[in-house]
Amino acid sequence: MSLRWVIAGTFGQLLLGYFLFMLVVFSSAGLANGNTLNKLQSDILNLSIFALPLSCAISAGIVLRLYNKGANSSSYWWYGLPLILAVLYILLALSLSS
Repeated sequence: MSLRWVIAGTFGQLLLGYFLFMLVVFSSAGLANGNTLNKLQSDILNLSIFALPLSCAISAGIVLRLYNKGANSSSYWWYGLPLILAVLYILLALSLSS
């Protein structure tokens, strides 16, 4: 693992966390404004506001920790965790909007 790519990936994860926060805030507000949501759906949307950006910070922390332990380049796959969660969130939001 290269320190340069670890730093670039970590910086990218922090930017992605900010983007995901804004995505969830605006999409949740639009869903809550236009639809009648039950308590569980509302709780999932509220939790997503914090969970998606936190997943970016956690994955960046995992990669940094693995870099310190001397892991190989397959550790970069941890950067994909927030992207998988974002796709799941988008699928949820699309199902709630219809």
